[in-house]
Amino acid sequence: MQKKILVIRFSSIGDIVLTTPVVRCLKQQLGVELHYLTKRQYLPLLEANPYLDKVFTIEKNVSEVLPALRSEGYDYVVDLHKNLRTWLVRLGLGLKPNWLTFNKLNLEKWLLTALKINRLPKVHIVDRYLKSVESLGVKNDGKGLDFFMADTSSYLIPHTSDLAFAIGAQFQTKRLPIAKIIKICKGIQRPIVLLGGKAEEAEGEQIAAQAGGHVTNLCGKLSLQASAAVLRNADLVITHDTGMMHIAAAFQKKIVSIWGNTVPAFGMSPYYGSNQADQNTYMEVDGLGCRPCSKLGSAICPKGHFRCMSDQNIGEIVRSAANSGLQH
Repeated sequence: MQKKILVIRFSSIGDIVLTTPVVRCLKQQLGVELHYLTKRQYLPLLEANPYLDKVFTIEKNVSEVLPALRSEGYDYVVDLHKNLRTWLVRLGLGLKPNWLTFNKLNLEKWLLTALKINRLPKVHIVDRYLKSVESLGVKNDGKGLDFFMADTSSYLIPHTSDLAFAIGAQFQTKRLPIAKIIKICKGIQRPIVLLGGKAEEAEGEQIAAQAGGHVTNLCGKLSLQASAAVLRNADLVITHDTGMMHIAAAFQKKIVSIWGNTVPAFGMSPYYGSNQADQNTYMEVDGLGCRPCSKLGSAICPKGHFRCMSDQNIGEIVRSAANSGLQH
């Protein structure tokens, strides 16, 4: 009889994209019936995924879907979020499903952010996710991340561009100051599309107005799928440590990733898979004793100087973009 498995990851964009190797490997290697539980706002990340048989979503509370989940009779639940909500799902489903989860390394992350003691293993989070299903016989196929486009006839395909610049981030300490972004755009005299949400729309207009006519602001104007289409069509992506970075990696794009308060050592750098060439260039300010200050980010720099972003070498970012082989 075909096994039935539920995968859980509620948020956010990048974290969900990073679970896609688990989804693919479970489906291809075990042939199971595979379901996914997430927040409704992230459905566009999963609805076109051919490896998923069903996607459940919630607005706020797991109680919205518990009756439906109970009726499915899962053999296994793969918890790739491991928070209060997933504990409530576990409580609601009772004893039947076997529960598989991963090591969040919270103690090790605290040691690094609070005491600057690095005890983190040099293991990407994708491999830690896959470790959770190792007991089922699942192995990493080395193919990297997935992002599947839905039927694009429902929206206008964005025009292509040499370069996509994802200017946003959930936390301010992960984002370059606007003046720095303007300088980068001025230094790259190739067509640039700015990507971001509604929160970045006004900033995008300011950047485009000051950087030059080669810069187009699409912040706040595109759906998540349409933004992904821009990334797919670009030759190069400049991005902060955000979900857009991981979508770009899923498309095997060349990336210049700019890191502020977070660090690649957390295990969430662009992931290309073991059979793909790493096409990411890291931009970091080395030698800062205060970095990393948080595993997620903050509204303001705790130290007040914001050197992890204000000291970024703009010339080096521009050169890295040029050296990444933008196509004519």
